[in-house]
Order: sequence, then C-alpha cells, then structure tokens
Amino acid sequence: MRIFWQSFVDASVNAPYLALLSEYLNNIAAPGTTVHVEGISPPDREFGRLAELRCAVQAIDNGIAAEEAGFDAFVMGHFQDPGLYELRSALDIPVIGTGEATLLAASQLGRRLGLVTLDPVFEVWHYEQAERYGLGDRVVHVTGLGCRPEDFASAFAGDQAAQTRMISDFVACALPLVERGADVVIPAGVLPSLLIGREHGLKVGHAPVVNCAAVALKSAEMWVQLRRLNGTEPSRGPSFKRASALARSDFRALLARNSR
Repeated sequence: MRIFWQSFVDASVNAPYLALLSEYLNNIAAPGTTVHVEGISPPDREFGRLAELRCAVQAIDNGIAAEEAGFDAFVMGHFQDPGLYELRSALDIPVIGTGEATLLAASQLGRRLGLVTLDPVFEVWHYEQAERYGLGDRVVHVTGLGCRPEDFASAFAGDQAAQTRMISDFVACALPLVERGADVVIPAGVLPSLLIGREHGLKVGHAPVVNCAAVALKSAEMWVQLRRLNGTEPSRGPSFKRASALARSDFRALLARNSR
C-alpha cells in the first residue's frame, strides 16, 4: 500500500520536521505500507482563508498526480482540510482529511471535544469544520497556541528542553478546555500532534489527547483495505459527484499555466 501525505509546510524551511514526520509515519504504518510526504512551496505561511485556498489548489493538483502515479490513498495532512471535498470528488482512491478523520474518531472517545490549534486565526475555521462534519454541538471550545511552524524546529531537531517546554505550553493551553467541560483534547494540527505523539498516553486531567497524525494514517489504511475488501467508495451522488475528465484537465491546465 502506498499513501501520499500532503503537508502544507515547505520542504526546505522545515526539513527537520518533514524528515521526522516521514520517519514517524513510516514507522507506525502497517507492514507493507509506505508513506510519501510532500511539502508545499510557498508553504501556508500567512495564516488565513486566502493562503488556505492557494495551498488547497496545489494539494488538489498533487492529489490528481498522485493517483496517476499509482498511490492507493491521499491524506490531506493539514487539519483544516481545505479542498477536501473537491479532491474527493476528483479521485477514485480514498481521500482522507486529517481534521475530518480526527474529529470523527475523537467523538468516539468522549462527548465533548476541545481543540488546541496553532494560531487563533484558525479558531473560527475549526468551528466551521465541526459543523460541516455534523459535530458542531460536540465542540465546547477552540483555543490557539499562538505559534508558527518554525517554533517547533528545536524540539524536532532533538532539543529535549524545547520538547518539554512545548508540551508544558500545550497542556497549559488545553487545561482550561477541560475545565470548561471537554473530555477529549485534540491538537488541531499535525505539528503539535507529532510533538505530543512522543508522550505515550498523554492526558490533560481526565481527557485523552488524540494524535491526529496517527489517526489520519490509520484511517487511510482502513479505507484502502475496505475498498479492496468490499469495493466501498464515497457516494457519487450530490455530495461527491465524480468530476469529469474535462473538469480535471481544465483544473490541471490552470495550474500548468500559472507554473509557467
């Protein structure tokens, strides 16, 4: 099984993180599964809707290319899931949204969910996500760490003091969510999830902390297996009507013109 993982960080600027992410995903993958991690340049560096849209367009183009290259699944490795539904309509292989998969999985661990996101700008986005996935009434609160991808560089490079400090900051940020009623904590981003993934059985009070990187990968493996076993695919009715060959061709031609 070959899985394409789309990150929204730059491969050169955040090389230690992408190397660590690739190593982690391939280490936890099932036997026979390989994970290819791809970055985006320029990355998602100006947090906001326009940057999310630009990266989503690049990710969709990469997804179409990944299917043509023989990958068995595509993971939108960015918690906000921009372009998820559009890409799902364009591909036959399973398309997994990290945010979607994690919110649905977390809802099986507790009734009330609290999200810790990278930056406060994403708070409204996550509320919208929860509503889109039918979980709007399950999210008690979303709070932002107020940090950027490069802030994780030292911890990912092996600085234990930086690792300890960032875990402490995360727990301090999540604790008010638990006090307000959350019984599951979700790091709403692969960056913080990779960080907390080193802390086995991490909890904030009574609330388990869900590792979205692991959830997204295991969801991808599951849907590839179910597709092989039962032929299960997304509904091709109104929700994810299959994009025509012409629609995909027009989309890729637009990207090709811009790249020139």
